[in-house]
Amino acid sequence: MLTFIGLGLFDERDISLKGFEAVQSADLVYLEFYTSYLMGTTIEKMEAFYNRPILRLMREDVEQNPDWLENAKTQNIVFLTGGDTMASTTHVDLRIRAEDMGIETRLIHGASITSAVFGLSGLQNYRFGKSVSIPFPYVSSRKNRVVTETPYDTIKFNQESGLHTLVFLDIDRERGYMTVSEALALLLEIEEKRQEGVMKDRIAVGIARAGSDDVRVIADFADQVNAFDLGGPLHILIIPGRLHFIEAEALVKLAGAPACLLQGFSDGL
Repeated sequence: MLTFIGLGLFDERDISLKGFEAVQSADLVYLEFYTSYLMGTTIEKMEAFYNRPILRLMREDVEQNPDWLENAKTQNIVFLTGGDTMASTTHVDLRIRAEDMGIETRLIHGASITSAVFGLSGLQNYRFGKSVSIPFPYVSSRKNRVVTETPYDTIKFNQESGLHTLVFLDIDRERGYMTVSEALALLLEIEEKRQEGVMKDRIAVGIARAGSDDVRVIADFADQVNAFDLGGPLHILIIPGRLHFIEAEALVKLAGAPACLLQGFSDGL
């Protein structure tokens, strides 16, 4: 048996009771932290809380050479991930591999950032379009600095349908965790280049450390980059599309958005 368990948003205590019980009864407990990371804990804290040794897997152990799956043919194996257990295509692929090997699998879900942002921002889940990730700029083979424009295009596409865009921010081994301010600066750089109005007079919502006691939510105009000082990681960004009046009120009252956002909603439409 191979049981996939989502650990939730922030620390070792976010695991569900069902997940905790599954960890307790497992023969072996594996963990990957490269697709998502719990900022409020360490493997040592997790081992102490769960009272079980944890074997950490690297990317190649999951995506290229998952030889450890053989153990699940004869033992009760648990595979831990941050957030929800099937949020990453990598995990779906791993489950398919296990099934192809004749290994029974089951899922125990955890809280995910993709659902937490709805409650934290007050934006309605059915009004979100395609999500996107913003990577750090890279240096091309010609030694040019390259800023990927795909996130800008995705936001533009969603805006045309009046939809919000959830923007995941890059995690890099050398450059660390991208902040909301850095992400907005990159989007504004593309706006300056293309002049298509995607970020013009646009509200942005920044969220930091979802699931912690120190969660921060800030809404302001996207060009006010310095206003999005959210402190430590992890950060996530939302670029809202067309707002329902309840969404506008939520951003003003729950996230500190400018009160002018409520203009035009006096008739309740």
